Amino acid sequence: MSRESDPEVITDALTAAIDAFNEEGYGVPTREEAIDADADWKTQLTKACRLLAAVDTIAEQGFYTATIELCFGATERSVEAFALAEGGDEIDDFHDHTTCYDRATDLGLLSAATTRELRQLYAINRTDSYYGGRRPTERQANTMQQLARSIHEHVTNQIREGGVCVCNSRN
Repeated sequence: MSRESDPEVITDALTAAIDAFNEEGYGVPTREEAIDADADWKTQLTKACRLLAAVDTIAEQGFYTATIELCFGATERSVEAFALAEGGDEIDDFHDHTTCYDRATDLGLLSAATTRELRQLYAINRTDSYYGGRRPTERQANTMQQLARSIHEHVTNQIREGGVCVCNSRN
């Protein structure tokens, strides 16, 4: 199959998306204001804040798969923020979805038993809810929301330089 046989609507949209990520051709980009880009750890922490805000927005609407996915993302961004702020890690150290759990134990953020369970939760349930054939439930989405929020608050309280979390702002 040649590229010419692909639907034009897809190839045009793909080109536009690539241009957007390369920031080509559309002037000054409009960035998400609530994301703090002063330091990598602030970026990761505020990305977690925004993912949790998105979860709050879609809660009660039956988007269980999206809720679970966003909650795993918020958990990862929160733990990464701690590792970047307090552990001397670099953003490039986080090239997969599970390194953050190892760092949580290494840095004393969470016990080995808890991080092992978080890894298992991710490995078994995130993969299955996202890629597998199971249909996520309301209870799974609600408990993931509580878990992600708890981890985010714990991380926010453990980072010595505070005042970065934007969860309670109206941005």
